Amino acid sequence: MVKNEFDIQVNARIMNYTSDLRRNEVDRAFKKAFKVWSDVTPLNFTRIRSGVADIMISFGTKEHGDFYPFDGPSGLLAHAFPPGPDYGGDAHFDDDEVWSDDSKGYNLFLVAAHEFGHSLGLEHSRDPGALMFPIYTYTGKTGFVLPDDDVQGIQELYGAGDKDPNPKHPKTPEKCDVELSLDAITELRGEMLVFKDRFFWRLHPQLVEAELVLLKSFWPELPNKIDAAYENPIKDLVFMFKGKKVWALNGYDIVEDFPKKIYEMGFPKEMKRIDAAVHVKDTGKTLFFTGNKYWSYDEETEVMEAGYPRLIEEEFTGIGDKVDAVYERNGYLYFFNGPLQFEYSIWSQRIVRVLHTNSLFWC
Repeated sequence: MVKNEFDIQVNARIMNYTSDLRRNEVDRAFKKAFKVWSDVTPLNFTRIRSGVADIMISFGTKEHGDFYPFDGPSGLLAHAFPPGPDYGGDAHFDDDEVWSDDSKGYNLFLVAAHEFGHSLGLEHSRDPGALMFPIYTYTGKTGFVLPDDDVQGIQELYGAGDKDPNPKHPKTPEKCDVELSLDAITELRGEMLVFKDRFFWRLHPQLVEAELVLLKSFWPELPNKIDAAYENPIKDLVFMFKGKKVWALNGYDIVEDFPKKIYEMGFPKEMKRIDAAVHVKDTGKTLFFTGNKYWSYDEETEVMEAGYPRLIEEEFTGIGDKVDAVYERNGYLYFFNGPLQFEYSIWSQRIVRVLHTNSLFWC
């Protein structure tokens, strides 16, 4: 590793290849992984083809010469050493894994970007949205942007670069943020799921603290972010919406033949998205909110009710003219609009309380 006035030169050498991918695919994955870090720092990575590099990259199985043997398929995917003598900076990948450039097996780019973070001196992060979080999650094939937690970590070591193509790095939401707003909320077999950006919180009666996890860690097939969700407990299904598509989940499994188009439920074909949805147990109806209007859907007949859409403000006076998320419990609807939560009595048809959105997490 060589420093000059403008940048920090780091060289890397690929010692061998996996048979799971073509050589040019491996080269491309590693190049892309290094770029993740060079985009936000003065680091400049150069590939060399002989001699000893700062980062020696290799594939191996079981005992592979560094006294830290791999364990076969799954388990330990790879490891890397922090900068230093001997093995310092080197990155080793378990060739008993199935490596890919998509969601099959393990995505080489994502694992390599994580390991190269270790090669540069980063430790694991406790932020579930961070690249350096110790649990692998496939986050999609394109459009990866280094999360803010990782940017802060690497820039603390090397400083900031002057060529960041992604000045907005995704941040992990804070449940007690007074400005917290939600994307969607639903129950799933007694557990509450609260969605924000590419995450959701799991609120379970047996859990003291809400658990924040990546959406993709549970459902790799779903988009990174959803617009609305609701549970139909009679059918034991949860429906999730993104744009013009809807997915059905039985437990944590996506139902066959989904996703479907939302117009198949009776919405106008020009409808672009659903903002919020809630199933009202006592009526058997599901309410869908989009813009300043809402629809009522009969779950038994699977038909949209006549006389809709109606204006939100006329039916649910005081909650505003839009709904970000909504759920029902014990005869009350809980509407979320920006940083506010409205407790609405279905029986008396009026707002009972106005709370902060973050009160959902006992903040």
